[in-house]
Amino acid sequence: MSKSPIILWFRQDLRLADHPALAAALREDAPIVPVFVWDQDTPGPWAPGGASRWWLYGSLRAFENALRTYGSRLILRRGKARDVLRQLAEETQAAGIYFTRRYEPLHTAEEKAVADDCETSGIACRRFGGSLLFEPEQVRNKSGDPFRVFTPFYKACLALEGIRDPLPAPSQIPAPGAWPQSEDLDAWDLRPATPNWAEGFEGRWTPGSEGAQARLELFLEEAVAAYPEERDRPDREGTSALSPHLHFGEISPRQLWHETEAVTQGNGTKAKGGASFLREVIWREFSYHLLHHWPEIPAAPFNPSFETFPWQENDVALRAWQKGRTGYPIVDAGMRQLWQTGWMHNRVRMIVASFLTKHLLIPWQEGACWFWDTLVDADLANNSASWQWVAGSGADAAPYFRIFNPILQGQKFDPKGLYVRQWVPELAEVPDKFVHTPWEGGEPVAGYPAPIVDHKFARQLALDAYAEMKQSSAA
Repeated sequence: MSKSPIILWFRQDLRLADHPALAAALREDAPIVPVFVWDQDTPGPWAPGGASRWWLYGSLRAFENALRTYGSRLILRRGKARDVLRQLAEETQAAGIYFTRRYEPLHTAEEKAVADDCETSGIACRRFGGSLLFEPEQVRNKSGDPFRVFTPFYKACLALEGIRDPLPAPSQIPAPGAWPQSEDLDAWDLRPATPNWAEGFEGRWTPGSEGAQARLELFLEEAVAAYPEERDRPDREGTSALSPHLHFGEISPRQLWHETEAVTQGNGTKAKGGASFLREVIWREFSYHLLHHWPEIPAAPFNPSFETFPWQENDVALRAWQKGRTGYPIVDAGMRQLWQTGWMHNRVRMIVASFLTKHLLIPWQEGACWFWDTLVDADLANNSASWQWVAGSGADAAPYFRIFNPILQGQKFDPKGLYVRQWVPELAEVPDKFVHTPWEGGEPVAGYPAPIVDHKFARQLALDAYAEMKQSSAA
């Protein structure tokens, strides 16, 4: 008599290698029913945005194809995860539900609800890590409290026991005698045909584990040695661009960590770059650490003093920022790159975020929401922590008076204007000397706006607003 199957609930872990929940299910020597549940309604404002849905379609398609090569398939269902999994367990007479842990407040509550249903039904419910190098409960300061500052968090992570080797992909995945019904991925309308605003994504990205592996190998071969210097240059291919692959779990941080160490350790030209790159991986861990311990950070300031900050409502300026029409070339290039590719260089993310919150005094939540909808790597932990860091309200944030000058930032990190010209073609013929200050070139540039704010004036307004907040908080 065949064993009852294990339901393997996939979420943001769309891979077969280094998958602890899959490895545990395989040890049960029972049929495995992989399932993905699409619930667009329950998450409310944190439902996946348009760019994330575009990536999810490609990732699910690639994952489904990979499963079939192992003699399995992916069951697709829509609805609340708790309801769908309860129904599927009844249909299949499942012995248990296994899944990889998530850390967003909504999904933490979702996991508890599923576990409660399993207990009521008398079936196993097992939750596994796999999306982080270290679970948030593992990393504490000497007082046993969670860290609020990155550098000691980073040192504490490095002091923990060595990161385990990634688990291999299985040789085969046992299938049930009869497969439950599955929905058609195309019916989910994750990639609307019209208007196809994501047309520019197609040539740049290859969702799925194969695409993730190819991108990692290319980075380690061609870019990691110069990473410490090149990572801030948007005019060069100096970063890994692995963030969407990590977000959807197409590659695990353990895979990334070990492959990077294998290529860079002992290699003089690459060792420094590898260490710098892996430090950024732990920045990702820090963001999840913050979200786990302070689940309110997607909406509320980490620093409560910022509750009284005098933010401004300015829909005209917000739309100009969103469309890349601020008159500051490096800002506009970043916002147009985001719209056309679903991604933005990290240095430019900081510049555009600083411009929105400090030049325009528009709340960081507005920027976080725009990024949430337009980034293929939109991630609640990283998006929230990063926006708060730039705004000055977050953990380990830079002092508020550190206001990026978009002109100097452009001149320093895009000295010949190659990045600006790529994304702001109106400035293609502007001489290098004026590419970041086109209004100083003598004649207005046809089709390109004048700056919507004066940098020095806006900077002083931001400092005045910060002083007002401090005075209000002290009262």
